[in-house]
Amino acid sequence: MVLTSLKNPWVKTLRKLHQVKYRRRQQQFLLEGTHLVQAAIATQYPLQAVCATALWQTQQSSLWQQLVAHTERQEIVSPEVLAAIATTQTPDGVVAIAATQPPRPVPALPQLGLVLENVQDPGNVGTLIRTAAAAGSDGIWVSQHSVDLTHPKVLRASAGQWFRMAMQTVPELSTQVLAWRDQGCQVLATASVAAQPYWEVDFTCPTVLLLGNEGAGLSASTIAHADQTIMIPMTNDVESLNVGVAAAILLFEACRQRQLHPRPGNFQA
Repeated sequence: MVLTSLKNPWVKTLRKLHQVKYRRRQQQFLLEGTHLVQAAIATQYPLQAVCATALWQTQQSSLWQQLVAHTERQEIVSPEVLAAIATTQTPDGVVAIAATQPPRPVPALPQLGLVLENVQDPGNVGTLIRTAAAAGSDGIWVSQHSVDLTHPKVLRASAGQWFRMAMQTVPELSTQVLAWRDQGCQVLATASVAAQPYWEVDFTCPTVLLLGNEGAGLSASTIAHADQTIMIPMTNDVESLNVGVAAAILLFEACRQRQLHPRPGNFQA
């Protein structure tokens, strides 16, 4: 039987998961699209339910059978119902419902960590997760005023790496930064002025990079807790780079240096 009613109570409940307050209250979130569903199954992330169109079920019969084995509830829905459940304008035919799990444990002393302070754009955060995974970062720490990590755009932009990256929301960022410094971890804050060019910095030691809000950058209090500030020199009066682009430059500079001067525990591509 195909579920066709937009007034169905279950459909209404799933639509509420578009909002962060309901995701937190219900401890559930949506996985939209074939790629994310495949990534969840590949990493054995617990899924509670799945809804798909009849066309998608036919085209992805093997994946559908895996979903039947991994979920308690399966529903075939009309394209109109799927469109109402999904947040994308053109969903590809499947949405899964996942149970919020405790975050993957992050290391007490990162070898190459990434900290995001008040980063609001979900696409940027997803890109940062994907980039950090590609560069071999061993953890991402997010301030409590950053975008919710289960936001649908965060998940999509991470290209499946959301399930593999260790992440943690930090209530008191300054306390965490000071703890790392006490353990001998180098803490680098990004800034546009009064900072050292990034290529002059030694990234081969345990390092945490601090990146701030897309408009305001890092807060003065967070910068004050860092060992030093670094910058990406730019020309033509360009004031700043997208936070995802900036992170990629810095993370892969760390990779480059660690390939040339490897130390025990460092990631080497």
